[in-house]
Amino acid sequence: GVHVPWSAIARNYGKITTHVGNNWSRFPYPDEVIVLHLRADDGAHCYSWFVRLPSAPRKLVMIPLYVAQALGDMLIARTGYTGEDGFEITLPAAQAPDLWQALTAAGVAPCGLGARDTLRLEAGMNLYGQDMDEATSPLNAGLSWTVDLKDADRAFIGRAALEAAAPATQQMLGLVLLERGVLRAHQQVFTDAGEGETTSGTFSPTLQQAIAFARVPLGVAVGSTVE
Repeated sequence: GVHVPWSAIARNYGKITTHVGNNWSRFPYPDEVIVLHLRADDGAHCYSWFVRLPSAPRKLVMIPLYVAQALGDMLIARTGYTGEDGFEITLPAAQAPDLWQALTAAGVAPCGLGARDTLRLEAGMNLYGQDMDEATSPLNAGLSWTVDLKDADRAFIGRAALEAAAPATQQMLGLVLLERGVLRAHQQVFTDAGEGETTSGTFSPTLQQAIAFARVPLGVAVGSTVE
């Protein structure tokens, strides 16, 4: 079966269960859970923090990328969308304050969702509900690599709809603002190939410039100047 942590489906329960059907099961977690994202420049760094905690399971081993492991009341997954390595830790909400305090005592610096959003923008990672949603074709959202149609035997939910749909007309590109200012979502973008729109935008601490994602016509080439 397909194991889906309750925290991942709380907001989209009906949608996900319709897709998956009866081939799924819930982890035995309470309805109220917290997800803590532990990030660093490499997974080993995060792991070194975690194994020093008094509550860390004795059998904890380094989890491979994109793998999740259930440990008691916790689900530890080496996943995330910040562009950095690390873990997503799902646990009962009542246990979260103790884990938070233990992590900060071990040297982990707290950060908020704004910092995480900046990281995923710098890494070029789409955010569902912001840069695309169920009404957006992945072919127009820079996600064609996730729905490769070349293998005729590769079945996935939505393949038939993509094969019946019109070809892609847009693409997702990154923008860098050359002047002072901050780019935000839903700003018009004017190009020689037609109009587009920004979907996410912020100030990049790494580049010290404003950056954004924009959905623009296919004719716009990387390196083009747009307004």
